[in-house]
Amino acid sequence: MELKDRDLSADTRVILLKPKLDMHREPYLAGFDTDLQHFGEDGQPYGAVTPPIFQSSLFSFDTYEAFMGAMQQNPDAPRYQYSRVTNPTLDAAEQKIARLERSDRCKVFSSGMAAITSALMSVLEPGAHVVAIDTCYGPTRQFLAEYMSRFGITASFVDGRDPATVLDALKPETTAVYLESPASVLFRLQDLEAITKVCREKGITTIFDNSYSTPVFQTPTQWGVDMVVHSATKYLAGHSDLTAGVVCLSEDRYDSFLKREFSLFGAALGPFQAWLLLRGLRTLSIRLKHQEQTGNAIAQWLQDRPEVELVHHAGAPWHPQRALFEKQMRGSSSLLSFRPKWQTQAPIKRFVESLEIFKLGVSWGGFESLVVMIPAEAFPDPEVGWIVRLYLGLEDPKDLTADLDQAFRKAAEVA
Repeated sequence: MELKDRDLSADTRVILLKPKLDMHREPYLAGFDTDLQHFGEDGQPYGAVTPPIFQSSLFSFDTYEAFMGAMQQNPDAPRYQYSRVTNPTLDAAEQKIARLERSDRCKVFSSGMAAITSALMSVLEPGAHVVAIDTCYGPTRQFLAEYMSRFGITASFVDGRDPATVLDALKPETTAVYLESPASVLFRLQDLEAITKVCREKGITTIFDNSYSTPVFQTPTQWGVDMVVHSATKYLAGHSDLTAGVVCLSEDRYDSFLKREFSLFGAALGPFQAWLLLRGLRTLSIRLKHQEQTGNAIAQWLQDRPEVELVHHAGAPWHPQRALFEKQMRGSSSLLSFRPKWQTQAPIKRFVESLEIFKLGVSWGGFESLVVMIPAEAFPDPEVGWIVRLYLGLEDPKDLTADLDQAFRKAAEVA
């Protein structure tokens, strides 16, 4: 039955139009899932239930006044003039993601790194200092440690599990703190409330990578985070067929960000890719909740294996920061890693090459399960050792465990 105002009671209309805003521990219920399907998309021409793709590089005007109003971004003028800046298809994706992240505004980029670097550049000036988590996404660390040093910007990389390691690293010239919780590969958490409280008092911008959790499982703005970034290539898109990035930010930061980093860097997402991102978002909640079950089950299965020393999984009951997980997060996704008892390359290489369902490849968040092996020297702490990272896709969990089992047995042959 089609939902129309006349079909609904007044109370039901409130639920649909004003989704529950207490995003701490309670599930989103109808509000979140309804936003996934409708927010920013309804009211399309000809009654279309899916927004059209405005595959146009520019938009024309009937009058000079309208043209100048759009160029000057007058709120009473036509919104669209050039797709490097604004486009109706991008608007639909941006409105929806901002709503889901409980942020004022959102801009979508052509890749996760385009979004991350743009967010950082918006708050870094020559001579500035940034504090980042030492196990953040590798290219992010490379950008801060190597590329930005060309402009006199320095970076400190800290463990982050204790808020003091972040706060003690702050300097008078610190303008940004870059957080990623759970952090890449080892899935360590940071206490967002404790960190953002001090940063706000000092006027330091906090930027948070929410690619792992998505707004299904975590809402960083609820804990005081200023800017939220995503590699939307991953869970938000969910189909392994596009690269995209997201920056969510407050209204007071938006105009400057739109005119400088978003417009001048020229890394806007294309209209067709934005349409694909909208398609992926519609199944986000269903995918993530299914993959959470798979992730928790296989994490426990791996923890019980004789070949495994330790499983790193944010949602595991043995995670050393379990209390913080329960405070900040509503669930865990299907990205995890483990330290094999073999700490030499040969058996680990045999293991990953023997997998049949799991494909050896970077990234994650799509329909397919993936595996990568990471040598001990890749980590700041040499005690971490060799790590195998698994991404669990949408396959039957029984088939995934059977695949892992046969790969363990083949690896044991060369151990």
